[in-house]
Amino acid sequence: MAMTARKRAQISRGVQYGLLAVIVVALVFIADWNTLISRALNPSVMAQQFPEIITVALKNTLIYTALGFAAGMSGGILLALMRLSSVAPYRWIATLYIELFRGVPALLVFLALGFGVPLAFQVRFNNLVTVMLALGLVSAAYIAESLRAGLQAVPKGQYEAARSLGMTHARAMFTIIIPQALRIVLPPLTNEVILLAKDSSLVYLLGMTVSQYELTKFGREAISGTGAGLTPLVLAGVCYLIITIPLGLLARYFEQRADARSARK
Repeated sequence: MAMTARKRAQISRGVQYGLLAVIVVALVFIADWNTLISRALNPSVMAQQFPEIITVALKNTLIYTALGFAAGMSGGILLALMRLSSVAPYRWIATLYIELFRGVPALLVFLALGFGVPLAFQVRFNNLVTVMLALGLVSAAYIAESLRAGLQAVPKGQYEAARSLGMTHARAMFTIIIPQALRIVLPPLTNEVILLAKDSSLVYLLGMTVSQYELTKFGREAISGTGAGLTPLVLAGVCYLIITIPLGLLARYFEQRADARSARK
């Protein structure tokens, strides 16, 4: 007698669970736990990283991320409006900018602002401004595309209704259309914050004092300590997860709300 599709699916799941269990058991018995703990999860080394990893590295990572997102959000709104403008040169400029900064690695942007601009124009920014500009320039390109999609998703009747009430174009956009578009694109914007938190590690290229260290730089310097092993890097990774996991959960929450709204329509 031929097996039903449901039975085959059950057998397939059972095989996969069994294979996964075998792999986990094998890893548990093969791993050298004493070496792993002493080199990557050493409690005494972890204790030495506090409180600086929180009061300096984590705090600076959050500051750099917030500055980059603020700059990127401001630039992204402007670029999105330019992309949808009826003035052709605005569309061309915005398109060129977006394609340029989506195609160029953030690493090159940091190097250009940190070393290229000072050499070429004899203008030097402090590290906070450089980080804000570098992260903002790159993130603005991605945010602009997300916002453009959100703006186009807002029903045209909303804009027409606002104009019929006597609102100017600018007032209708900033009080009616853009708030609705932001609500639509909250999930990708949240994901962009996650990317910015990780890209903030590129600040090490600029050179910095100990008080300016972010998580990656802090971890890199700490592993040079006697017997530190990989423990400082593991701890830095945990701190990144403290930032990114709640943001990931928030993005999924926004997605679920958006799906629920779509289902009600």
